[in-house]
Amino acid sequence: MANCLLARPRRDPAFPAPIPFADRLLAHRLRALCTEAIACHQGGRFAEAVARYEKILSLKPDLPEAHNDLGLALAELGRFDAAIVAYQWAIELKPKNPAALCNWGAALSHLDRFDEAEVKFRRAIAINPDFAGAHHNLSVILKESGRLAKARQAAEQAVRLAPRNGSYYEHLAIVRSFVAGDRYIRALESLAEDGALLSAVDRIHVHFALAKAYEDIGRPENAFRQLLAGNGLKRQQNAYDEATTLARIDLTRELFTPDFMQSRQGSGEQSRVPVFIVGMPRSGTTLIEQILASHPEFFGAGELGLFEQATDVISDALHPSRSFPEMIMATSGEHFRALGAHYLDKLVQRAPRAARITDKMPGNFLYAGLIHLALPNAAIIHAVRDPIDTCASCFSINFSRGQTHTYDLAELGRYYRHYQALMAHWHRVLPPGRIIDVHYEDLVADLEGVARRTIAHCGLTWDARCLDFHRTERSVRTASATQVRQPIYKGSVGRWRKYEKFLGPLLAELEPANGNSVRTVSDFKENMHKTPPQPNADDTILSPRFFAVQESVHGLPV
Repeated sequence: MANCLLARPRRDPAFPAPIPFADRLLAHRLRALCTEAIACHQGGRFAEAVARYEKILSLKPDLPEAHNDLGLALAELGRFDAAIVAYQWAIELKPKNPAALCNWGAALSHLDRFDEAEVKFRRAIAINPDFAGAHHNLSVILKESGRLAKARQAAEQAVRLAPRNGSYYEHLAIVRSFVAGDRYIRALESLAEDGALLSAVDRIHVHFALAKAYEDIGRPENAFRQLLAGNGLKRQQNAYDEATTLARIDLTRELFTPDFMQSRQGSGEQSRVPVFIVGMPRSGTTLIEQILASHPEFFGAGELGLFEQATDVISDALHPSRSFPEMIMATSGEHFRALGAHYLDKLVQRAPRAARITDKMPGNFLYAGLIHLALPNAAIIHAVRDPIDTCASCFSINFSRGQTHTYDLAELGRYYRHYQALMAHWHRVLPPGRIIDVHYEDLVADLEGVARRTIAHCGLTWDARCLDFHRTERSVRTASATQVRQPIYKGSVGRWRKYEKFLGPLLAELEPANGNSVRTVSDFKENMHKTPPQPNADDTILSPRFFAVQESVHGLPV
């Protein structure tokens, strides 16, 4: 950046004109701000980085690289609309800027503006056909819209252009199946052997990609060893606080008593539009949403953080220092109506004419009681799958964000047990039938019967198009995006048994202290109405998607 700022036209190459004092002062100030901005950005202090970039641009607004970096920092804060404005300025100042175009596309994708995002990625590729990041992002868009053959082609191109990028290989593993002797397996094995030369992040991607490859060619033991390695590295990198997480689940159960629920109900927003699909990740939530979204009166909105955001708004208004669940003790009927109205306003913007809109954020199971009070007519669907299959499937996924409890088998088992106890609690304190349990095993065995029951729970009449869910054209942004493009199949039932010899830590934690085992789906059904298991002594002590292609944060301009 310094060189760019100091460069000025010269009257005569032999006799350069002196740089005026004001220009030198400006250049010095911009260099200092740039250094600060980069330090903040690389240190994860994105709000501070935004402030520095905005100051830089107030002094010199014609720097496309600064606009690009401002967009990157804004995107890290989830401010995608503002990021898009920054990228637009970057392109206005430098039209042939493939990195800014790619970043712009990534921001659009986060706002579900997939068609526009695809245009940006293709424009970036047209400017620079060897831009691996743009090919990767294009592949993600194609995968999520169900164009799997084209997604594979784009993913293979990204790998060809950047053969040591682990994240590109992991995405390739998602969109293609491997066969014995596959050249991509050989390439992945070679990368794994050179692990010391890769970053920790790339090693994680390679381990997960190899696990998928070995699974495809029938080598489950090799696959699970790769999962153990990849998850072990990922666990070292995340800041999962098990004690706080489990305590929050338990406190929710303690505060939402039958008396509390009885005294607060009847005052929320009355709309029937929202349909919540909750449960553990990898329990069938995406399949359920795809079936519902095939109904002409449904819109599948995917995994939304809207309810948690709405809860935070009410919490901040009540007591900024108290979050959910502590804040509920100060709530009244007025607060529940406001919470429901705030959520509904944001939700219906996704599909203003839809009779029902699904929100399949699995973690909303934590808020089921609050959902009932704020939106008493909203349908709540609980996706349930065999506990061991659920946890083993979670362990096989390198989530792009969140799900920090899934990278250690024992931690995953303890989390599942606390989740199961909370769901049993909701069934006891909410009105009978308020939550419908949809078991994955039942769904794949009797698609029409379970689908009919689920549609009826949502208050709509049956439509046979729900049986052809795999033909429904819509974007699916979860790890199950490729599976829901296929007709119903039973191959995932009991899948954990291939890995049983490795699952000791998980199986041990799925045995509660009071003997109410949750190791099978039938156990889960039985335990729904039993006394919830108490944490043992040890417990009480206690997501690759789109890539923003930075290009310039490490020194403006490139």
